Amino acid sequence: MERPEAIVIGCSKGGFNALKLLLDALDPQLPQAVLVCCHTASGAGVLAGLLAAHSALPVIEATERQPARPGVVHVAPGGYHLLLEHDRHFALSVDEQVCFSRPSIDVLFDSAADTYHAALIGVVLTGANRDGAHGLAQIRAHGGLAVVQEPASAEAAAMPQAALDIAGADYCMPLEQIAPLLNRLCLT
Repeated sequence: MERPEAIVIGCSKGGFNALKLLLDALDPQLPQAVLVCCHTASGAGVLAGLLAAHSALPVIEATERQPARPGVVHVAPGGYHLLLEHDRHFALSVDEQVCFSRPSIDVLFDSAADTYHAALIGVVLTGANRDGAHGLAQIRAHGGLAVVQEPASAEAAAMPQAALDIAGADYCMPLEQIAPLLNRLCLT
């Protein structure tokens, strides 16, 4: 694998609590862009604001044509698919829902894999559907790394289990071990 340039994270049910723990433990010197897709009933602006209180890295809502900036957590806005274009700028889409969701983890993961290839780490956390599993498979097919929360440690095991079943994983571990792994992979 190449040195990671970006991390994409997907979650659903239980995702806010998982993201709080994960972001709180990321190193504030992390030089990678972090892209987050969380299925939530509240708007992403609200989610980004709430997560910012638990992150040493800046947390912002991703907007159209905004670049994916290193050392910043970009949160997918509610009601839109978040895609990454080849020039590493974001695009928003109101295309059909994927896995009953918009934003869709698969859509973000697919576009990030096409952009970053082997310099990408995909992370699937807790959730109650299979969104993210096919996108994680695309990340692995492009040479990137797949990290999956151990289903037994997830608030909702369906999403990480689907990721394991469809994509497999380079690392499968409890939530508390994921941020230290990302810090090691990204800072050494």
